[in-house]
Amino acid sequence: MKDAKREKLERAGWKVGDASDLLELREDEEMIIEMRVALAAKVRELRQRRKLTQVQLARLVGSSQSRIAKLETADKSVSMELLVRSLASLGASRKEIGSVIGAKIDAP
Repeated sequence: MKDAKREKLERAGWKVGDASDLLELREDEEMIIEMRVALAAKVRELRQRRKLTQVQLARLVGSSQSRIAKLETADKSVSMELLVRSLASLGASRKEIGSVIGAKIDAP
């Protein structure tokens, strides 16, 4: 949000923040969510780049299509292990996985 718009809203009495503020997330909780979202997006990107279906990826990692669908939406029920294992199965290197985890997601 542009500074001018933020200031205008605050002058009008609105409280301006982001999802973390609204949900009252601790810094560690926000970090885990950001990592989960980044890993999920990378799995989908690599799967599509390799022209695999969710069913094919599920077979590759020993899971189900519905689990892969949840994985790609960063569902909280999907373990970080499955996210990383999926990336590794798609050919991502340790360095690439580390860079996905280390990247800070900027708010839109």
